[in-house]
Amino acid sequence: MATAKVLAVINQKGGAGKTTLAMNLAAGLARRGPTVVVDLDPQGSALQWGGAGAQPYPAIVKQMSGRWDATALRQTYKAYQHIVLDCPPSLDSHASSQALRSSDVALIPVLPSPVDLWASLRLPQEVESARAQNPGLRAFLVLNQIEQRSALSAAMQDALAEFGLPVLHAAMRRRAIYRAAALDGLSVYQMGARGQGAADEIDAILKEIDPS
Repeated sequence: MATAKVLAVINQKGGAGKTTLAMNLAAGLARRGPTVVVDLDPQGSALQWGGAGAQPYPAIVKQMSGRWDATALRQTYKAYQHIVLDCPPSLDSHASSQALRSSDVALIPVLPSPVDLWASLRLPQEVESARAQNPGLRAFLVLNQIEQRSALSAAMQDALAEFGLPVLHAAMRRRAIYRAAALDGLSVYQMGARGQGAADEIDAILKEIDPS
């Protein structure tokens, strides 16, 4: 079996949409092969989400605690082709530092506000530090809750440039369906026609980071 691809969704700031992005990316990846979400947040939001639906969630959701490294992570979840890490809202935790050192790709969801972005300014340094052990790590910003037909402010453009990490062209718009899916314990892929626009956004993100 080919080595699993590991994707971390990380941001030191709460409320940026980490779990929403992680869970829906995992649902999209599950269409390509067996996928597990590893909930690293002590609050366990992903675990609750994955067990709350009337239908089975497309990806398996597990929780991992204690101390571990990239080898232990891949060994524990060797049955899966895709491992999605839903990280806690802290860069000082063992889980967050190991996530960056264990992942092929790190996605950093940010709200379209300079203040929110500036609250995450430690992340580029953490990514660079992780590359000392994990030189192949690719990291990207993902804009979340973008308003339809609105351009980013000049201040936001400047803040993104200051951040120093590439921004994906694909983004998540402000859509009620993301919250509705979470409340139902489902992915946007399971929400029928109502979820199609959101599912297209998740597919676009996946295609941009891994066209295969």
